[in-house]
Amino acid sequence: MSACRANRRNRNRRHTTVAAIGAALSALALSACGSGGSSGGGGETQFVQGKGGVDVVKDKGSRQDAPELSGKTLQDEELNATEKFKGKVIVFNVWGSWCAPCRAEAKGLGKVAREYKDKGVEFVGLNTRDPNPAPAKAFEKQFDVPYPSLFDSAGKLMLRFPKGSLNPQAIPSTIFIDREGKIAARAIRPVTEDELRKTLDPLVAEK
Repeated sequence: MSACRANRRNRNRRHTTVAAIGAALSALALSACGSGGSSGGGGETQFVQGKGGVDVVKDKGSRQDAPELSGKTLQDEELNATEKFKGKVIVFNVWGSWCAPCRAEAKGLGKVAREYKDKGVEFVGLNTRDPNPAPAKAFEKQFDVPYPSLFDSAGKLMLRFPKGSLNPQAIPSTIFIDREGKIAARAIRPVTEDELRKTLDPLVAEK
């Protein structure tokens, strides 16, 4: 009888260990193209949940200041996007070369970036969680990305967004900054070309 009990205890231990490993792997799978490690948004944002999953702050007076986003690009050049593109609408796209949804939206982002360049809109990438620039550069080349990306392997730039704002909480995320440097909209999933245009057109039209 004691041998049977011992066998049962061993089986239970193995089952518990397998379950724990499975839970850990599931968590990793969810975070792979998931949380960016930034603080969550809250009631302070006063945003409107868009039908397409794009959160928009329609009242300009309720928008929060975007942080300064600056650093080295994937080409090892200094870029202060906040200063360089001051007075323009800025689209920040958080991505990683390892992220399948990022690959799915890449061509659409590039297409819209080219379309809206002459309308006072600038796109800037925030490359994160790539251990070095090499795979990210290959991504840019493959998808013919027409705009620069800041190299943010550790995700520190994402953490600059204020708590309670429409901050990037997933990879991919796309943040829309109005001409006054305020956070106007956010998507925390892949965006389509139509969603980009529908979000950008009102911002371009703002005076």
